[in-house]
Amino acid sequence: IFPAVHRGYDLLNSFSLLFTIIVAETSFSKAVGDVLCHLIPPTVTHSGSLESVNFNLAMFINDTDIILWDVVAETGLHRLIGHKDSVTQITFMNQQNVLVSSSKDTLIKFWDLTTAHCFKTLVGHRSEVWGLCLMKEDKYLVTGCSDSELRVWDLQFKDTTNDNIENIDKLVTVDTETEKEGFLAEDQEEATDETVSSKCPLRCIKYGSLLRSGRGRVVTLTSDPTGQVMACHGTENTVEVFHFLSDDAARIKVKKRIRKARKKTSVSETQPLEVPEPEAKLQLKDEVQRISVIKAGGKVKSVTVVMGKGYEIRVAVTLNSNEVELFTIEGFNKDSEFHCLRRITSQGHHSAIRAVAFSSDNLAMVSASLEAVKVWNRPSLACLRTVETGYVLSVCFVPGDRHVLAGMKDGRMLIIDIAAGDILEEIPAHTKELWSLAIIPDLRGCVTGGGDASVKFWQFELIEDQANNSKAKVLSALHTRTLKLEESVLAVKVSPNNSLIAVALLDSTVKIFFVDTLKFFISLYGHKLPVLCLDISYDSTLIVTGSADRNVKIWGMDFGDCHRSLFAHDDSITAIQFVPKTHHFFTCGKDGRVKQWDADSFDKILTLQAHHGEAWSLAVSPNGQYVVSSGSDNVLRFFERTQEPLVLEDEQEEEREREDEAALATGEDSVVPGQGNLNLPSKKTVGSERAAEQLLECLEVCREYREQLLEHSQMSKSSKKPPPPPAIMTAYKVSTPDDFLLETLARIRTSDLEETLLILPFTSVCDLLNSLLPLLSRGYQTEMLCKVVVFLLKIHHGPIVGNQTLLPVISKLKKLMFTTVNNVRDMVGYNMQGLRYLQRDLEAREGVQLFRDATLQRKDREKKRKKRERNLKRAIMTL
Repeated sequence: IFPAVHRGYDLLNSFSLLFTIIVAETSFSKAVGDVLCHLIPPTVTHSGSLESVNFNLAMFINDTDIILWDVVAETGLHRLIGHKDSVTQITFMNQQNVLVSSSKDTLIKFWDLTTAHCFKTLVGHRSEVWGLCLMKEDKYLVTGCSDSELRVWDLQFKDTTNDNIENIDKLVTVDTETEKEGFLAEDQEEATDETVSSKCPLRCIKYGSLLRSGRGRVVTLTSDPTGQVMACHGTENTVEVFHFLSDDAARIKVKKRIRKARKKTSVSETQPLEVPEPEAKLQLKDEVQRISVIKAGGKVKSVTVVMGKGYEIRVAVTLNSNEVELFTIEGFNKDSEFHCLRRITSQGHHSAIRAVAFSSDNLAMVSASLEAVKVWNRPSLACLRTVETGYVLSVCFVPGDRHVLAGMKDGRMLIIDIAAGDILEEIPAHTKELWSLAIIPDLRGCVTGGGDASVKFWQFELIEDQANNSKAKVLSALHTRTLKLEESVLAVKVSPNNSLIAVALLDSTVKIFFVDTLKFFISLYGHKLPVLCLDISYDSTLIVTGSADRNVKIWGMDFGDCHRSLFAHDDSITAIQFVPKTHHFFTCGKDGRVKQWDADSFDKILTLQAHHGEAWSLAVSPNGQYVVSSGSDNVLRFFERTQEPLVLEDEQEEEREREDEAALATGEDSVVPGQGNLNLPSKKTVGSERAAEQLLECLEVCREYREQLLEHSQMSKSSKKPPPPPAIMTAYKVSTPDDFLLETLARIRTSDLEETLLILPFTSVCDLLNSLLPLLSRGYQTEMLCKVVVFLLKIHHGPIVGNQTLLPVISKLKKLMFTTVNNVRDMVGYNMQGLRYLQRDLEAREGVQLFRDATLQRKDREKKRKKRERNLKRAIMTL
């Protein structure tokens, strides 16, 4: 059924600029999926570009709907339901108040945003529609599927009036039948389009097809802000660019084609040449020009295009390897080719970051990934050096912070000079993976542990640079001792007092040896899976171990007793480190979280959602003020300690609330008795439930306080003072029930307002409507109060109409709403005219232009000056 348009709702919402967001979500993803978003222009005729942004929202996991949002009021407007599979792309039309969406159900739908209704369904595709794009001021619609064909549709809008609205219900019936039958043949599509075209304001005709050179499905279809240049890419490393010519240029191209046809056709002088009618018409090949193909340096993930002055086209491409490339081409000649203008490659890692470490002065960080080692400046977060190495598993700074040690997957240990950015020496330390590196506390050497079941001790030495035949000495490492073990070594750490060394083995145990004699001291066993990381406290009294069984165990170094076992993460624990001079430590795991713990009280201090994917490593600065973590999402997360006091009870309460919200996000929607599926754009959350409880408490407190005031007024004259307001009203800094209710409603988040009102029982709704009368008469928070009244009338329309006691209240609310809304409108208009008067007065008095861009006038003056110069040159040449 085509919903009626309630003009009162539009009047209330018109006070805010409706920059709307569309949110679409897939139905098969059980984890948090990608959400496609677009920004609608401020006006329908705006020619700005539409940009796509990805968000992660858990509330839209289990549906295929499209949500229309008002980002100024932070509330949902409509839920657009109609697609039967995942929504792949959405875009707004600039010339019409229409949204176009594509889906994996092979359908293209056109939505009227005024009525939130689908008025047109395009069924001319054989497979999933992966992308769409509007070109030439919404004249053409280009769609991409799983094949190599880009379909171009001609969009023709008719001038509709209010007289045609009565035929929309018939149109809905025809569209529904068409969608149910699922026409696939082109003749059936054309027949359906002819049947509906007389009633539908939009007619879609297949104008032609563009063949792509790439294989596989279309990933991205995008256009420049002018709608003249279109870029397309698939699953490969190529980007194809097409130019849609203007109408005048297309007509010139048609005339050239006709002239060429006349030259090729031999005709007599007396017999006139008759050009076939199809050849004389404008065709797709006359309007679209294929530009050269861009070959990127890797697999393309996204692309954007812009056309500047002089027909210069620039295309920005993001790659799967965390790189950005910028290509440019000037003109649309056949011989012109794209060339790379800029390339951003060394700003970040191109693969998962496996290790990270801090320097001793807290000013530098080093990170290692599968292909390189990077040195970062901590204050500016800028990349200082990039050294191509290979697969690195462990990394640390050498004392002095001038060199870096890197442990490789093939067992080599690299000594890297930071100043030169070169590898000084490659030492074959182990025959298998070098899993762990640790500096000895006396700062004279290091310890390495590898997959060849050995722990090796190394001593730093300065040797002559034989490679460059220089007398200058360079750093090297000399192998001194080896500790042979039965299993592969996964982690190694030397105690700060330099007396013990702890080694984590593949058999899920941690063995502790004396450093001087390498004799066995004690074995720590209790983990069910191998220990992946460990650390020792600054006073050498505690050792913490993190295992693949998701547990952290806190041990005593004296007797090897287990103080406590903590279930720390939802997946394997990959890194653990103590905060210097404390018994607090940080952990990270493959669940992407970073957590801080207290080893004395065994409490969890805080939880940080650090990475989208696995977190592989973390490092704590020597001063304990900074923490950096790395993960499989190719990024480093940098955290800084603040001076804000932290209360454990508050942190635990917030974490429980987040867990409740995550559990509630997959729960059932709010249901109103007597109402069917409301299809509201919002979802029930913990915040809306808490707001409903506060609102119910507010109504109850206001009712009781009003009764106390009434009893006091009915009593005989006495010297008694009026009853004091309740404590909760005093906490809100209000003294009257009306102010308390207004403050409670104002504190409800706008995104939770509708769900909060849905939870209220009908008796509380009646009390709330009665309480809104004095608030509306005061003129405070007019827009919010009107939204509350309209929404309650919309949801509880039947019971309210059937209640005779509420009808006078509704009549009074109607008069008050019209009066207050008109007053607000008059006030806004009066203020706007006053500001314009002040602007004109200041401009006339000071001779300056305020709030206006003077660049256009400057450009006009430049054009006139250049024209005068050209005329002068012509006159000189004539003489």
